[in-house]
Amino acid sequence: MNAYLLLDFGSTYTKLTAVDVDNEEILATAKDITTIDSDIMIGFNKAYEELMRQLEGKEVNFVKKLACSSAAGGLKMVAVGLVPDLTAEAAKRAALGAGARVIKVYSYELTKDEIEEIRGLDLDIILLAGGTNGGNKQCIIHNAKMLVEGNINLPIVVAGNKIANDEIREIFKEAGFYFSITENVMPQLNSLNVEPAREEIRKVFMDRITDAKGLSNAENFINGILMPTPAAVLKAAQVLGQGSDEEDGIGDLIIVDIGGATTDIHSIGYGEPTKGGVNMKGLEEPYAKRTVEGDLGMRYSAMSLWEAAGSRKMRKYLGDTERKIDIESSCKYRNQNIRMVPETEEDILFDEAMGKVATELSMERHCGTVECIYTPMGAVYNQLGKDLMEVKYMIGTGGVLVHSSNPGAIMEAGTFDKENAVSLRPKNPKMLIDKTYILSSMGLLAQDYPDKAVRILKKYLVEV
Repeated sequence: MNAYLLLDFGSTYTKLTAVDVDNEEILATAKDITTIDSDIMIGFNKAYEELMRQLEGKEVNFVKKLACSSAAGGLKMVAVGLVPDLTAEAAKRAALGAGARVIKVYSYELTKDEIEEIRGLDLDIILLAGGTNGGNKQCIIHNAKMLVEGNINLPIVVAGNKIANDEIREIFKEAGFYFSITENVMPQLNSLNVEPAREEIRKVFMDRITDAKGLSNAENFINGILMPTPAAVLKAAQVLGQGSDEEDGIGDLIIVDIGGATTDIHSIGYGEPTKGGVNMKGLEEPYAKRTVEGDLGMRYSAMSLWEAAGSRKMRKYLGDTERKIDIESSCKYRNQNIRMVPETEEDILFDEAMGKVATELSMERHCGTVECIYTPMGAVYNQLGKDLMEVKYMIGTGGVLVHSSNPGAIMEAGTFDKENAVSLRPKNPKMLIDKTYILSSMGLLAQDYPDKAVRILKKYLVEV
């Protein structure tokens, strides 16, 4: 039978999925520790051996082998724009949507101190934006010159005021920098255009970054590393929500992805007000939106999760236990033992409480809010961000959710709460779990077979 082998070189685990593309079935899945520090193929080979053991007795012909990766910290970027709440924020959203981890966002003209700071960061790509088309061009040109003067010779994606492109092209060409120019992330005030920048970042990731990540050893075995893992998950979310040419989507949805280092939220939907008399305010929201919370993780970021939540919130989710758990010590242990697997009832309870905190805080940051302003004409209601109260589906992925006996309780922590009624979180979504870790692999498959990817997702996502 013809099959696709879909790989995710994750920051902790390398995950393999074998898919029968003709019958639209998952044949086998396997995973092993990602061995980026030595040879990435060591962990891959162990997972591959397990996969082939499961496929024993079946005549499988892998017609294509595609991969995504978040190994070695994933794709790390800084975004540079003009106004913090406008072009700088638009650049950040484009980078996040491309699957990047945005280390920092800079606005206005870069200073020498900021150039030194950028030099000291562990980065892969710089996204350079600034100015609407026909507007301010001095700032983005100044910033291009500063990057050259500081010898910040990293791949640069330019997505700013189009009338500055000719001059920027000459600046980078003369310096011998690797760069690419695409459409402005904000061609008009408050109007987003992030897809061209996302695609350009993905191309640079494929062309330039995979070798630097130690993934070149895998290139001999696979057909290509197509994108960062978060971009693959967002692609799966988009095709599942929207549907494809021949297959209906399921509608607006949210994906909660709780990992060891971050909690990612992906939302598919326009997020316009669901209540009458509410005005949209601020920057336009992308239809496919991703946010990353680098302080909300189960292992690498366990200490910062505790600091963000506070002990009282943690204890709220721990509930009544036989003895009082030392929250600080428990978080510190997980931070120092990133491969810890909870085995005791107490450890499982604590991990699930962490998962609830991560879900609540990351959803609160991702979803929009409504504010009431009193004027001489009466109360006026303004919405900032996406209204996701009527989202139909909430999909959970990540170890704490997949291995939980009650994942619905963890995900419910991210739904609407009357005590925080200004947060526009979903009220009554149907909850699904990605039990077989197929979201990233279906994002890869959707590049070739979007119809099949939608049908497989509908088939294998498990209702809570």
